[in-house]
Amino acid sequence: MGVAWSSRALFAFCGFYVAKADAKLFNNASQVVLARDGDRTVLTMANDFKGDPKEFAVVVPVPTVIGKDQIRVSDRALLEHIDAYSAPRLVEYFDNNPCQPIMVFSAGQQGGAAFDAIRVARARSLGVTIEAQYTVGEYDILILSARESTGLETWLRQNNYRIPAGASSVLTSYIRQNMKFFVARVNLAEQSRLGYSVLRPIQVEYESPKFMLPIRLGMVNADGPQELFIYALSRRGRVETTNYRTVMLPTGMDVPVFVKDRFAAFYKAMFSEQVKKEDMRTVFTEYSWDMSFCDPCAADPLSSQELRSLGVFWLDGAGAPPVRGTARGSLPGPPLQQVFLTRLHVRYDNAHFPEDLVFQETADRSSFQARYVLRHAWNGADTCPAAVQYRQQLPQRSDNETRTLASLTGWSIEDIRRQMGPAVAR
Repeated sequence: MGVAWSSRALFAFCGFYVAKADAKLFNNASQVVLARDGDRTVLTMANDFKGDPKEFAVVVPVPTVIGKDQIRVSDRALLEHIDAYSAPRLVEYFDNNPCQPIMVFSAGQQGGAAFDAIRVARARSLGVTIEAQYTVGEYDILILSARESTGLETWLRQNNYRIPAGASSVLTSYIRQNMKFFVARVNLAEQSRLGYSVLRPIQVEYESPKFMLPIRLGMVNADGPQELFIYALSRRGRVETTNYRTVMLPTGMDVPVFVKDRFAAFYKAMFSEQVKKEDMRTVFTEYSWDMSFCDPCAADPLSSQELRSLGVFWLDGAGAPPVRGTARGSLPGPPLQQVFLTRLHVRYDNAHFPEDLVFQETADRSSFQARYVLRHAWNGADTCPAAVQYRQQLPQRSDNETRTLASLTGWSIEDIRRQMGPAVAR
């Protein structure tokens, strides 16, 4: 650990955690976990469906036929945990007495969706092949292939799957790539028998050199831009998109203390402002970190069992052997696990994201978090020269925080100053 004399913290990743901005702040938000190593991907999809379960259905393009043993029903708590662990965060510091400098140390069974020969023949007459059918947990699942989009669209409509108008061109592009279609709907009898009132995430795994996430089908009839949170778990390092710019969100800025009570509003405004500046054509990194530790922690790191449940198949029975190294430059740190988390956040629509997301794993293991800082001023009565100088600097510090907040969020400087109040002279 580094040691230095100072009246304030030295390194970016420390402080007292006080608040987080998780995915629940955003409407129309989808969450997926991608565990990827080599050509093997485990995809966990959390649906935000609200309504009668009999109205629920999902159609997801996948690169290959998926067997029943490659499909599971997951636990929503796992996604809530990884979301909380990686969420953008607010931290605070309290200035020390400048007259007294201190040392700072930084540190199912098949058959639930059975089709008879007549229905199979009807599907084939439309150019649709039912490659496989399963019941997994409370879901009936089909794996389909198709020769052309109109036949697939007709079959889906005939079987009461709600496909948005205008989906044909998107379906055609996936068919041309020889992709299959993972189709799931709720089996009401199984849901009742199992006793679940909330739909659980669906998890699939497959082998393919394609490291991608299909997003275009969900945009066909979307009511405005969509929010997507991607939690990518990899062995080597940070994950980024290759067909869109991936940029780190602004981080580490000092903001006025009143933001503590308005962090959710601040973060939503800040993210919207960054999307606007990038013309909504960018994927943002909110977090990238070795999974063995966090600093400061918005939630505890996930356990080895939780990581395995999210598809981290490369962990052995006792947890991954540590890889020696550092996650913070030249500072000594804890041993690195063989699991690296990247949290990506994208706001997208059809006009600005005409292609599916394509990813690559990098060797970059640098630690990053979207992190914003409150600094509480010391208000003691000491009158040493350092205290006099400290007080003289406070108005400029306050003005810097005001302008930083305005730049990040688009809020007006006048409104920010009203909320800050008269505590610091300007």
